[in-house]
Amino acid sequence: MFSNGTILFGFLRGHDSRQEVMSAPETTHPWLTVEPYKVSVEQYRSFKKDGFLIVRGLVLADHVDELLRHTEDLMYGRVELPGVEPPAPDTTMLEMEKRLLRIHMMHREVEIWERYLLYPRVLDVVQALTGPDVLAMQTMMFIKGPGQDGQGFHQDTYYIPTFPDSLLGAWIALDRADTENGCLRMSTGSQVEPIYPPTTGYGYGDWGLLDLPTVAGVGGHSNSDEDPSNELRPIAKKYLEQEVPAIMEPGDVAFFGGHILHRSFGNKTPDRTRRSFVNHYCNARSFTTWDGGNQNHILARGNSHLPFALPKFGTPCAANSPSRVSISDNPLSPPMMMATPEGVMEPQIPEGGDHDD
Repeated sequence: MFSNGTILFGFLRGHDSRQEVMSAPETTHPWLTVEPYKVSVEQYRSFKKDGFLIVRGLVLADHVDELLRHTEDLMYGRVELPGVEPPAPDTTMLEMEKRLLRIHMMHREVEIWERYLLYPRVLDVVQALTGPDVLAMQTMMFIKGPGQDGQGFHQDTYYIPTFPDSLLGAWIALDRADTENGCLRMSTGSQVEPIYPPTTGYGYGDWGLLDLPTVAGVGGHSNSDEDPSNELRPIAKKYLEQEVPAIMEPGDVAFFGGHILHRSFGNKTPDRTRRSFVNHYCNARSFTTWDGGNQNHILARGNSHLPFALPKFGTPCAANSPSRVSISDNPLSPPMMMATPEGVMEPQIPEGGDHDD
């Protein structure tokens, strides 16, 4: 049941794009009435220039409140998640607030996670920046309590490669995030950097480039602010004067590509938690082997020639729409433009034979 009392009944028959969701009659899903968001030309330019874009107030207040209630249920053990141990009976309030830091991929287990992975106003921005076809890939929840560490410099495509390269993160602030409680810090301009591969172990890199150094010590969900073993630090150093703290209010969303260097510091406040819900997407025409490949990720918008998954809980999206339409399927230009013998560019059917360069 959704927060407004709506109930959606869905029954899945399999896990690929050839299979459909069988649904009983249902009331209107709450996402179908959410007002769309239009990205401006200036916002598009800003994203391309800086490597990230913060959209203020994108997630509506009632929806932020619903996510906050869910985080509190998790923190205090009122609901259970697979693989997450409930608090012991003698756990103190402070211990409860610190016991969780990062939870991964629960959109396959919990309805509310799937719903906010497919939140329409977030998808509107993703579609404008990396669409028109969107694959919804990853969910994470961060609950950074007082005194907890941040995360050192990293690039998201290092973890989640896509081909062509189209990864996009969407970081939803649920509390105010600022320099005191460990907000994101974005290295403006570093989106032009290649992905630096690992010296050993897991990680992707742009291996084909000449003299590309490998890096060690990247990753982990809990790092000191100094993060001395992270070998991305020398690369990030040249962007330090351009590093921007992403100060955000609840409902603001930061969008950033997979190449930009970013990090966060620890929460230095005595009593303020910094909570966020973070999703990752890519263009649905991109191929990925991450987490089992395209067939394990949900087609959120548009269409794709690649396999995809259905939403387990029936959240409205392109995957369970019988009439998927994408600009990429309906090109506005003719199949081929060529010069006629009179020197005029016109749509033509390609033919064999000699031609002048």
